[in-house]
Amino acid sequence: MGIREIAVISGKGGAGKTTVTASFALLSGKKVVVDADVDAPDLHIVLKPEVIEAYVFKGHKVAKIDKELCDGCGLCRKLCRFDAIGEDFSVDEVMCEGCALCYFACPQNAVTMEERESGIWFVAKSRAGIMVHAKLHPGEENSGKLVTQIRRRAKEIAQEEDIPLILIDGPPGIGCPVISSITGVTDVVLVAEPTLSGFHDLKRVVELAKAFNPRLWLIINKFDISVEKSQEIESWASSSGIRLLGRLPTDPEIPALQAQCKAPVEGDTLSGEMLKEMWEKLTEEV
Repeated sequence: MGIREIAVISGKGGAGKTTVTASFALLSGKKVVVDADVDAPDLHIVLKPEVIEAYVFKGHKVAKIDKELCDGCGLCRKLCRFDAIGEDFSVDEVMCEGCALCYFACPQNAVTMEERESGIWFVAKSRAGIMVHAKLHPGEENSGKLVTQIRRRAKEIAQEEDIPLILIDGPPGIGCPVISSITGVTDVVLVAEPTLSGFHDLKRVVELAKAFNPRLWLIINKFDISVEKSQEIESWASSSGIRLLGRLPTDPEIPALQAQCKAPVEGDTLSGEMLKEMWEKLTEEV
């Protein structure tokens, strides 16, 4: 039997995705945990991983001008639409988008494209097992490429250690890192809140996820803030082929546990018990 990959995502930030993932990660069973929200990771706050491997991620190239070869013709400055080249022909690495137009246009071959450090990624041990996570440097791009890198490493570890499951805490939204998080997974767990905007964002992310043909599951978080909207979402999900994994109430104990860097399943809470039941249902189906 192959390795199962379950990604937990949401159409927006703050829906409770990482809280759900942290709880699932701490429940029984061997798994590799991946925090694929590389722009703003926070799963490590709960799981407190101990880093055992660290690697530099180079996902972006910037131009560099050799002033000994440069004859000061100014063509590169004229062509650069990002104003990244100064009057002294030095390159502002923050402004440079790595388009390489100056590289191809320079008559003196004075421009080279060099990789720069865009982030760092880790393999770590946590109380939930092996964890692979990363942090993109502020302002850097190619977060989708970094997600692909850490997912690849997680799969290698799972194969080497004969671990049957990879659990992915995906980023919010519908952008490139989300696409990289759900490509090839067997199951996607969607976390949504019963609000007008929450329903809208859920529809968008479902439209994206369906393109990859995984099994789709739904958790409605804080369902009691609008029972009517929760029922509307459930009805829509059922007609859309999405299985309801469960509902979570508004639980004041969760923020108290989060302040102690703990997940709901680590406390004596109703939400914790419900999450345990959801995990059992999910893994039985998987």
